[in-house]
Amino acid sequence: MKDWAGKRYWLVGASEGLGRALAHVMSRAGVHLVISARDRARLDALAAELPGRVDVLPLDVADAAGVARAAAGLGAVDGVVYLAGVYWPMAAQDWDAEKVATMFDINLTGAARVLGAVVPGMVARDRGHIVLTGSLAGFRGLPGAIGYGASKAGVMALAESMQADLRRSGVQVQVVNPGFIRTRLTDQNDFTMPFLMAPDQAAQAMFDHMGTDRFKHSFPPLFSLLFRLSQFLPDWAYYRVFGR
Repeated sequence: MKDWAGKRYWLVGASEGLGRALAHVMSRAGVHLVISARDRARLDALAAELPGRVDVLPLDVADAAGVARAAAGLGAVDGVVYLAGVYWPMAAQDWDAEKVATMFDINLTGAARVLGAVVPGMVARDRGHIVLTGSLAGFRGLPGAIGYGASKAGVMALAESMQADLRRSGVQVQVVNPGFIRTRLTDQNDFTMPFLMAPDQAAQAMFDHMGTDRFKHSFPPLFSLLFRLSQFLPDWAYYRVFGR
């Protein structure tokens, strides 16, 4: 169990959904938060709600120079949680090149930009905490997930590579892979979403994991088991079950 009081964490993608809910959970635990997203008004509204110390740092993760400036001004932090993400449901037959590129740029490349600005300092200090947000959609290719599933698979692989390199250092790496969370993004889906979680529920599960020494956490448990087991299916069986 971690002692959160007074720790300084940078939450990137904190203005709504899971990020907003996690900000509330962490602030109640005594964390000094630096909250980032593109919309300054939403960040200010969130900051007014939080019980603990909070700084507002507007940021567009698609702007490499802006990310570098923000990180330089921020200085050393105890941890970084990357939650920024965009999503459009999309089949290969309906390929929208601009939207696919945006999902990659925000979900995956944006994470790389932020980490590139903070990881070297953590490694030099041999101290820090990095939390990335993957998805159950990243375990194997799913229908209607062009762009999103691949971007989240990249985030998960990025976390695994970092864990391989840093697991014996003072820099802790974690990744959480949630299922469906009720947000404006999943409101776009026109299909049934099993085990749909409220943002508060998902945020608590994420924060509970952050307090452990474990690397990976996929949830909800029963639903995530289906995706984890799917990795062991041969292609013919996998696409027969999941490719409908």
